Amino acid sequence: MVRRLLSTTKLSALLAFGLVALLQLQGCGGSGSSNTPTTGTLKLSITDKATDDFEKVVISIREVRVVPIGKENSADDDPALPVVAHFSTPQVIDVMTLQFVQQALGEIVLPAGSYSQVRLILEPNPNGQGQTPLNYVVMKNTTAKIPLTTPSAQQSGLKVLGPIAIKQGVINAVMIDFDPNTAIVARGNGDYNLKPTGIRLVQMANVLTQYGSISGTVLSTSTDWSSATVSVKRRGTINDVDPIAAGRIFSNYTSGAWQAPFAAFVPASSQTVSYKTFITSQGFRTYSSAVQGVIQGQTTDLGDIYLQQ
Repeated sequence: MVRRLLSTTKLSALLAFGLVALLQLQGCGGSGSSNTPTTGTLKLSITDKATDDFEKVVISIREVRVVPIGKENSADDDPALPVVAHFSTPQVIDVMTLQFVQQALGEIVLPAGSYSQVRLILEPNPNGQGQTPLNYVVMKNTTAKIPLTTPSAQQSGLKVLGPIAIKQGVINAVMIDFDPNTAIVARGNGDYNLKPTGIRLVQMANVLTQYGSISGTVLSTSTDWSSATVSVKRRGTINDVDPIAAGRIFSNYTSGAWQAPFAAFVPASSQTVSYKTFITSQGFRTYSSAVQGVIQGQTTDLGDIYLQQ
């Protein structure tokens, strides 16, 4: 299971890898033929990991946008940022109900190519004393709604980093993995902040209705690895060249190590097909796991994975 990173509480939870937070995939280019599609469909959903500490983690989403490469500094209302979904009444989601369940956020047809991030633009919490917050947490065995501070999410949106590859002529499935372990940070005064690096993108070969996951924690005690790409490939009667699930994770320094958890979502394995996990980070050797099975609705935990130079 993922390592707990909060200083005053113990947290564990998801939105759809990991992880993790999204690993880089290679996009497909057009052939130049007039019969070759130049667009692909992005289907975006969200999922969550379990946690021992929260009863509820509620966010109110006003809009979801995707950001093309080179538009990272654009305002959230820039017309160059395609709108995946806009909710006239905010979409209220308790991510704690989404363990091994994905909730669709929207879909959009996009030009094929690479996109750098997804932005979740949240409805702001009311400022008045005693008003009910729209984004909040409820601790286990309590009922109080503690406001979740999301200072950037109303102006420029929560920037969930990719990249995302939109391949032409196909459905491109991306799951947002909301991980309360790293997304929710205790401030020390009883309040909580929402941290975008705890929300990760996982790109998958297909839209999944049922799935399990492969998880672990990537660490280095000597050198900051900054970011890493996690990819999962099938092994057995099917031996993938391209990963069936992939995403990128970003390190945080805590407890004497640069570390980050990940989760990759895949269909349950079979008697003839299992999975192998690869982790790459610049300046480090590629990690390759043993072949692993995955059970529907359960996590196969690879534990702590120490990067080697």
